[in-house]
Amino acid sequence: MTIPGPTLTVADSIELAKKLEAEGWDDIWMADAGGLDAMTMAPLLLAATEKMRLGIAVVPVFTRTPAVLASTISVISQAFPERFVPGFGSSSHAIINNWHGLEMEKPLTRIKETMQLLRTMLAGEKTNFAGDTLKSRGYQQLPTPNQPIYLAGLRPKMVETAAEIGDGVILNLFPKSALAKIHEHIAIGAERAGKDPATIEVVSRHMIAVGEDKAMARDAFRRGFGPYYATPVYNKFLAWCGYPEAAAEIAAGFKNRDRERTAAALSDELIDEIAIIGTPDECRARVREYADAGIHTHVMAPMINHPDIIEQTATTFSKQHFNLNQ
Repeated sequence: MTIPGPTLTVADSIELAKKLEAEGWDDIWMADAGGLDAMTMAPLLLAATEKMRLGIAVVPVFTRTPAVLASTISVISQAFPERFVPGFGSSSHAIINNWHGLEMEKPLTRIKETMQLLRTMLAGEKTNFAGDTLKSRGYQQLPTPNQPIYLAGLRPKMVETAAEIGDGVILNLFPKSALAKIHEHIAIGAERAGKDPATIEVVSRHMIAVGEDKAMARDAFRRGFGPYYATPVYNKFLAWCGYPEAAAEIAAGFKNRDRERTAAALSDELIDEIAIIGTPDECRARVREYADAGIHTHVMAPMINHPDIIEQTATTFSKQHFNLNQ
């Protein structure tokens, strides 16, 4: 389950994490996109639970230096061995340029150079690096052995890079029909690094709405993600996934500040390709389809952050509904 930081307090997040663990959930995941800071919340949620793994999908590589990231990871890893999975990504122009006032330049290079520095720092080696987007000289900390780092990817180059230099790949907001193509690029990246693609954990954040009112859920998706798909990163991704007309219409509507046009470009059929919407049985069946298609870890992100909706999602995917020996 995604712990929805922007809409919950620290206390509420901790109580939700405890409840999810009691109901048999394996993981809790956070985003790092405003509200409660994910890297600060991570040790609080880990301390409040006993066995659950905590991941972050994702920390933008532009908003913290590699030295800050490495030192933070070291603290959490030492305190909670083998329970923390930091995930990194380039994020979006809306977050990097608008929220933080930074420039989202050369995102693929920034990912690669961040990972190169993190691997050096977490190995306990002294840095001596000058790249196109980052530099560090003389930084050293105690080793943090066997720390996994996952990377998010959308289009081919980033997906391949995530599989090649990361320990897991994080996916988000893809139409189901594009999943096979995404897996092809995961395999390319893995094989480039001499890895068996089957050994790379694939994590997907699923936008989900459990309930009978599908029209309300689709409207919530349009409101929440129409502007998201208008950003350059996700607009190009949607076109690459096989929906160039919808991507162009979203971009045009957003440019003209026409909210209705932007929202209308996301048809019911396209939304149903991206989001998981329906009754508890329908939602569980869809997740099983994703599992059969090669997704290993399913992170539920309720589109409507209301306590009743979160509770219904937690109950829908509690352990009594799954035979894990199958």
